[in-house]
Amino acid sequence: MTSSVPSARAVDLRVEPVDDVLDRVERSLKVRVGRDTVIRKRRSVGGRTDRNTWVRVERRSFQRIAAQGGNGPETAAVLRGVAMPRWHTGLTWRDAQEPVMWRADETEFVAGTPVGQAALVIEAPRLTDTWWAGLNASLDALAAQPTPRIATPDTESITQSLVDATIRQVFPEIANLAVDEWAPAHADLTWANVMGPKFCIIDWEDWGTAPRGLDAATLWGNALAVPALADRVWNERRPDLESRSGRLMSLFVCAKIVGPYAHETDPRLQSARKEAVRIIEQLQSS
Repeated sequence: MTSSVPSARAVDLRVEPVDDVLDRVERSLKVRVGRDTVIRKRRSVGGRTDRNTWVRVERRSFQRIAAQGGNGPETAAVLRGVAMPRWHTGLTWRDAQEPVMWRADETEFVAGTPVGQAALVIEAPRLTDTWWAGLNASLDALAAQPTPRIATPDTESITQSLVDATIRQVFPEIANLAVDEWAPAHADLTWANVMGPKFCIIDWEDWGTAPRGLDAATLWGNALAVPALADRVWNERRPDLESRSGRLMSLFVCAKIVGPYAHETDPRLQSARKEAVRIIEQLQSS
């Protein structure tokens, strides 16, 4: 489907100059972005505005747009019962030099901070029972609202073939990897994308249909450096994670941690190896 779409060079917005991009957003949306509030990530840049909103700008290749589109935050605005920033407006333009599109979304400013400053956590966060109730209510509500969008975890459309390839290269002993349940998912539910102390999910560009349990498995896998937190995620999302698809998604996440690009210094590594053995035994005995 996307083979004829030109490729864009890999860019890391944490180091790439972005002042011209932010200037354009300010002119178009008639806001000022506080430069001292700007948070830079690999694929996006965001900052607080002078009208107490948040603007997030993403660089997306033509290939990704052809596969999924480029308006994830806007389409997520129609979801009911999911704790997320209220979406206000958006802006899209084509890059003059490269096969990429830029997308800016202005949303409600959410007080608080991400639970993790990176995708994973290495220290136990202080999360209230109300926070966990918000997580459960939001993931349950999300899963109940069908969408034609296909989720793109780590920028790849999640398909049965991707599940097969990711797991088989690390755990070839699993004979049957067929996913039997699919449901809408955020698809990038890391600790950097959940807020506290009041629960809220941010960064909706990758959401869409995925194997059941992807979100729970992603949050669980990125908590493996803190066993008590990983256990809490598993217990809270047990119906998802102990379904067949949920176990496959847990193994999918483990495969990414312990696979060809594993780092021996990764604090999740040993736990992921141990958990993979447990999950494989469960899958093979079911």
